[in-house]
Amino acid sequence: MKFKKNTDLLLRLIAIPVVIILVLVLIIKAALWLRSFPQSQPSPAPRVLTFGIIIPKGYSVHGIDVSKHQADIDWVRVSRMRNNGISINFAFIKATEGITRQDHKFDKNWKGAARNGILRGAYHFYYPSRDADKQAQNFISKVHLSKGDLPPVADIELSNVRSAVKIREGLQVFLNKLEKQYKVKPIIYTNIHFYNTYLKGSFNDYPLWIAGYFDHDRFYSEFSTSWILWQHSEKGKVDGIRGNVDFNVFNGNLEKLRKFCL
Repeated sequence: MKFKKNTDLLLRLIAIPVVIILVLVLIIKAALWLRSFPQSQPSPAPRVLTFGIIIPKGYSVHGIDVSKHQADIDWVRVSRMRNNGISINFAFIKATEGITRQDHKFDKNWKGAARNGILRGAYHFYYPSRDADKQAQNFISKVHLSKGDLPPVADIELSNVRSAVKIREGLQVFLNKLEKQYKVKPIIYTNIHFYNTYLKGSFNDYPLWIAGYFDHDRFYSEFSTSWILWQHSEKGKVDGIRGNVDFNVFNGNLEKLRKFCL
């Protein structure tokens, strides 16, 4: 009886690792089998027929600004969309942020916009709390502008608990670096509150891109400073893009916009 018990115990001890090995083999085979199937591609953005927002009257040149948050953009569909005589003429594309961050969709969007006849521009999200020179180098290392591209953009929206003086000093360093590199004055993008609080009166010789999402008549009455671009909505819809996208108008005709380019 004792011998039989020892034999049973030995068989069990042998069986356990064998079972484990068999299970592992089955798991590996199943994984290899699943990998043999083609990876599913994300479904295309749903068809959009209207922009879904009220477009400001009196402007003939319209554009969007995008980043990785819009995921994969179908630029062919973007370029072909028409609604009430309006199409997308230009696109500003996020390139960099801070000292080290670079938008992983930039290269694809940069090439896609140009390939489909949309005037393109690149922008950097600027932090007053970070070294201005290093931020400029981050942008310059990523963005190589060509003839026909729009001027580079400094997107500044945060104070990072810095004084107005420090914000202006750092921004000026950043702008100088970009102007030296690209031989053109960069565009400053900001919102009305930030502009009035920190920038007003200090950067009058730079093109201004202002964000103001409220009623159009109210925008005109509350913001009298000269501007070249107005971001009037963050809830636009464009065929070929998932979700919402920022909408802008250019203060001039298409010929003027082309002359504004490098």
